[in-house]
Amino acid sequence: MKFFPWVSLFFSILWASAVAAIPSRTTDKRASSPFVSTSGPGFVVNGSALKYIGTNAYWLPTLNTNEDIWNTLSNISALGIKVVRLWAFNDVDTIPVNGTWFQLIKDSTVSVNDGPNGLQKLDTVIQMAEQHGLYVILSLTNNWFPFANITDNTSPPGTNSTLPRNYLSNNYGGMDLYVQQFGLQTHDQFYTDSSILTSFLNYTTQVVSRYVNSPSVFSYELANDPRCNSSLPASPTCTTETITTWHATVAAHIRSIDPNHLISSGVGGYLCTDCPKLYPLTPAPAPPATSPAPGKKKRSQAKPITKEQILRERSERQRRNREAAKRAGTLVEDGVRIRGRWVSTATKRQQSSTVGSLYDGAYGVDSQDISNIPDIGFSSFQLFPDQQSYGPDDPNVAPWQSVEQNGVQWITSQAQSASAVGKPSVLTGFGLVTQDNAPNFVPFNSTVAPFANCDKLRLANFLPANPTSYGVTNTEQSDTYSTWINTGIAAGVNGIVQYQWGQSNLTAEPGTTISPSTTTGESPTPSSPGEAPSPQQTTGESPNDGYSISGSTSVQQVLGSESQSIASD
Repeated sequence: MKFFPWVSLFFSILWASAVAAIPSRTTDKRASSPFVSTSGPGFVVNGSALKYIGTNAYWLPTLNTNEDIWNTLSNISALGIKVVRLWAFNDVDTIPVNGTWFQLIKDSTVSVNDGPNGLQKLDTVIQMAEQHGLYVILSLTNNWFPFANITDNTSPPGTNSTLPRNYLSNNYGGMDLYVQQFGLQTHDQFYTDSSILTSFLNYTTQVVSRYVNSPSVFSYELANDPRCNSSLPASPTCTTETITTWHATVAAHIRSIDPNHLISSGVGGYLCTDCPKLYPLTPAPAPPATSPAPGKKKRSQAKPITKEQILRERSERQRRNREAAKRAGTLVEDGVRIRGRWVSTATKRQQSSTVGSLYDGAYGVDSQDISNIPDIGFSSFQLFPDQQSYGPDDPNVAPWQSVEQNGVQWITSQAQSASAVGKPSVLTGFGLVTQDNAPNFVPFNSTVAPFANCDKLRLANFLPANPTSYGVTNTEQSDTYSTWINTGIAAGVNGIVQYQWGQSNLTAEPGTTISPSTTTGESPTPSSPGEAPSPQQTTGESPNDGYSISGSTSVQQVLGSESQSIASD
């Protein structure tokens, strides 16, 4: 375990202020390089274009054996998946007895674990990924850490559930742990407090400097889903400019250490059509005219998303759904009937004139402005309808179809926004909770599974599955995933990363992330007097927060098939 001195913010601030005048170092560089770079709106590696299907496995560095890491990466690679996104942070406020941890944050003091249960585990993942021909997106911190609010002294340290540490994606520390341990109150102080920023830049240096020459690193992702609020509240002064400035500062710091790799944001993709921009779009010179490949359409640089466009597209989609419902005789009128005619209610009229929190800067995020920071290599966004509404429900289609259609509009809007900036776009995480997975579902800003007890009661009373249970069916999930991926490919999204991978038959050890769930091997009871009991071997499943595809052959088939489709696009 090492302690590192404070680093002055002077150079980081100097970089952030000068960054707008510096050409992007991630654009049009080293076309034959083994490091992934960008060329206009696309990725390039080893002289060839790169488009990919990826998966999330935030828990990979916490696996108990190298064999488990190897087998997991092998199974991922076998489907044709090219990129794995994972957590390159694992913060604690008390050193655990067992398991993996990367950084201790306690009473305004930070120390990094460089040992075999620390960053050396991350080293192993990176090395094995390279041997499998995989690229890795390394996320450096998380917006979500609801465990920071737990004060029940009867609960185990850092948790209020029976799930082991690091099982949930939000139990790896992150922004709110920094805020809590530095004695502060609001979530956005993570972005603005100089002591926290210095500590985070110190940790970032330790990670980035390890992999400067590793071609298997796809990008350094500054944070997962950063926004003004989290488990801790936002201050009244947090705006889109707060988070954009933080991105520019941290990106410039990474670029000063590593000239080889891409830097990305990790935001959810929230836009602000009317917010002031720190990095406004400027007309870019027209690229050389080239003829598209046979059968391909030529894509031109798009205009930024507008409020009027969003509302127009929603209205047009609802009109088409109504017409289809009329033809099928299933039309559901939405409003009140006056003198034989249906008229929309005041509430409905009010809703139809607003774009909602996705596009108004309510979360303190303007992903277009962040994407236009010169050191940010590509645009990021996410899609999790079980945790965020992406548009109004349409009564004239099935609920899952409304979710699917809102997701389609979100994907195409994000592709358009990235095109307006002139950079590639990546969907860094998407998922739908199925009815089978609902008992395991834990929202990103929670520590408990809201539907777990309902399912336990049903099973205890031998009741059949409830047709109105939470979640989509397995078929609806795989159909929607296929639609979303194909929409992304057609819209020009360069990387599409499913959330999350599932792996079975992992080595389980007490007090670690992988807990024993099934038992194999011989009975530990001696078969005759004087004979020593045979060892008992235990195996477990990878973490499942409601999105794991362990055992879901239909989703795996979709990912395998679409991996071939996007590679040939």
